[in-house]
Amino acid sequence: MGFTHPTEPPGGGPTRFSRDRPWRVIGMLSGTSLDAVDAAVAEFAFDGPDLLLRPAGLHTEPYPAELRDELAACLPPAATTFGQVCRLDTRLGQFFGRVAARANDGLARGRADLVASHGQTVHHWVADGRARGTLQLGAAAWIAEATGLPVVSDLRTRDIARGGQGAPLAATLDALLLLTGTDGTGRGALNLGGIANITVRDAAGGIVAYDIGPANALIDAVAAEASGGAERMDTGGARAARGTVDPGLLALLLAEPYYRLPPPKSTGKELFHAEYLADLLRRLGRRPADDDLAATVTELTARLVGAACRAHGLTELVVSGGGVRNPVLMDRVRALAAPAHVVPVERFGLPAQAKEAYLFALLGFLTAHGLAGSVPSATGAAAPALLGSLTPGAGPLVLPRPRTAPPRRLRVVP
Repeated sequence: MGFTHPTEPPGGGPTRFSRDRPWRVIGMLSGTSLDAVDAAVAEFAFDGPDLLLRPAGLHTEPYPAELRDELAACLPPAATTFGQVCRLDTRLGQFFGRVAARANDGLARGRADLVASHGQTVHHWVADGRARGTLQLGAAAWIAEATGLPVVSDLRTRDIARGGQGAPLAATLDALLLLTGTDGTGRGALNLGGIANITVRDAAGGIVAYDIGPANALIDAVAAEASGGAERMDTGGARAARGTVDPGLLALLLAEPYYRLPPPKSTGKELFHAEYLADLLRRLGRRPADDDLAATVTELTARLVGAACRAHGLTELVVSGGGVRNPVLMDRVRALAAPAHVVPVERFGLPAQAKEAYLFALLGFLTAHGLAGSVPSATGAAAPALLGSLTPGAGPLVLPRPRTAPPRRLRVVP
């Protein structure tokens, strides 16, 4: 059987699939940049020990200005109240629900089977190098009401409950798609979101993944402050291109203790936010020009990536995430990652902007089929975990018979 539903005519391509009915899954998230909600539709089918993924498209909707401002006002280091958190959980859930419904109608022809929603991270609690808890808002019941579909949510907590960091979950997709067998030797997978994370294989062949440090988080903070909030990001790297790296500030940035912690480790805007940068500027005793600030924090991310490539002896770096749209950042990443060759994730069949949304579609699919979605060597957990909580849709929750073995690899089918 091809990637078809029972009511559709069978496909005639050369790839053969198992007799299990393919599933259409909507994977959703909003990243630390707080710019939009992404909803990717993926079709999955088992092919013996392999799992096949056919990307069916990405639907992105920017946050309404009022909702984004309300969200930004509650994030660290700002104080908040339970009332604000409650309202945000509802309003985010309602917005995620509308986006999911439109993705189902526009990309899945109204035939999606499942939604997997990461939601919006508002706090990732790390103390003494260990993740203690994590909170993503966007109540799943609102998504289920808007779509009539079952929803997998709260995808990080179970891994933390088993002693893991709950991040980066991208290691699951990276291990199955990019780092399989000898083909993955010397290759690393880098995602440049608000935070930069990397997945590699160690000398023994095990999967190692961790948050490197800030990517867009500090760049966005500089752009927002320099523009009085009018700019959400350094579009096209324009500010960094006009600016000059400040060596004194860069040295202070690189002295951050987090960078010397061994993996597994995770971080977020709880550490890397606008006030973090303001504190460093007070220690510096001066404030460089806005464009110089943008150039310096952009250089910071590239330096961190380059150091990770050298530490792991990489020969190839597969890059995804919103940061790939910043040409200044990417030019510096290419220069500092050398001799590792930087390639886009599109070469492996997934759009750079949609990779994380497809990741959560994959995790939701694995959960629905009774399969663990975490990689303990990457997160530090004691054991693999079946991730997330399930919220029923319009009808009774009926799950497929659990699979007994995890997929060996993931293959993307056009």
